[in-house]
Amino acid sequence: MAKLTRSVSSWSNALTLSRLVAGPFFFYALTGDAPKLAGLLFWAAVATDIADGRVARARGESSHFGGMLDHATDAIFVALGLAALASRGAVPAILPVLVLGAFVQYVLDSRIQDGRGLRGSALGRWNGVFYFVPPGIVATRGAIGLDVPSDEWVWILGFLLVASTLLSMAGRARAAWLGRGGGAESDP
Repeated sequence: MAKLTRSVSSWSNALTLSRLVAGPFFFYALTGDAPKLAGLLFWAAVATDIADGRVARARGESSHFGGMLDHATDAIFVALGLAALASRGAVPAILPVLVLGAFVQYVLDSRIQDGRGLRGSALGRWNGVFYFVPPGIVATRGAIGLDVPSDEWVWILGFLLVASTLLSMAGRARAAWLGRGGGAESDP
């Protein structure tokens, strides 16, 4: 129990949890009329996402729990940002749901409950990076008063993310199915 408490209450996890706290405010800022707040929260989230892993490694705080917390917090933060955009018709409405579904599939497929580390895929990693882009474009555009990239580009990117997320989820499901039936696991 002491090891778990130490793992939960680390500096790196505090950085990670700051994104979880910021998520609802980010949603509000994107749906309301608070573009400067949206830009500030977005770039603070990016900074803490970059810093938390570096801090964990530098301080010897890396753990399976911290990795899962980082990914869960990212999924929730971007899903809230994408939900805000979907409420405005800026991205397909299914995208935030798919982001959360892909994360749940990722955790279950990785068998995190068995104490193993998370098992990523190349497409899943790229999706995880690009999920930040539509809310980042909108937040940054609003914060600095730009009109580019256009709303059409944001919607196209959202549509492409729907397609790539479905492809990633299908590949992961196929690999899990073949792993059960054929006795070999593969990483899509």
